[in-house]
Amino acid sequence: MAPAYKFTYFDTRGVAEAARFLFKYGNIDFEEIRIKKEDWPPIKNNYPFGHLPVLEHNGKIIGQSISICRYLGKVVNLAGNDDWENLEIDAIVDTINDMRLKGTLPQTEQDPEKRQKLKDITLKETVPYYFSRLDAIVKKNNGYLALGRLTWADLYLISFSTNFDQFVGGDTYEKYPNLQALRKKVEALPAIKKWIEERP
Repeated sequence: MAPAYKFTYFDTRGVAEAARFLFKYGNIDFEEIRIKKEDWPPIKNNYPFGHLPVLEHNGKIIGQSISICRYLGKVVNLAGNDDWENLEIDAIVDTINDMRLKGTLPQTEQDPEKRQKLKDITLKETVPYYFSRLDAIVKKNNGYLALGRLTWADLYLISFSTNFDQFVGGDTYEKYPNLQALRKKVEALPAIKKWIEERP
């Protein structure tokens, strides 16, 4: 029998990796479609708003990476127990996404001089600003980003860690012991550990 879920993204980690973490954490069988960048233009208009990732289930197709993660977080019991708890998780995830979007600005700049200037700003200002605050939040929350326990916000952040490492040129959390400990905890979860060892 075919898996109940089909998940489509490009042949890279990017914003889809958090959903993959959640699928694996919850031991949810899913069919993964990885599209090569060169194959994308002719099929782009087949997808909602021409963007990936998309999740298909019971004949329905949904886009938006964070919305997909929010849904999967509920499916795998890593969401809040009420609306306020879910708001706490959402606020953290949206903050991480703000930081991530600022970090992508240097990659989209074509002028080498401007690109380097943007990268310097990101490394010297953006990264310390966000990570110092996230580190303090983890310290206050019993070693997690929200609710004092593991939530999908933790998997969301840690799914980007290798991307962050590449950008900063080393261990992203070297100066942030609480985030470093959180990364170790998440990456040591058996299903996540196995996925990291096996993923393309």
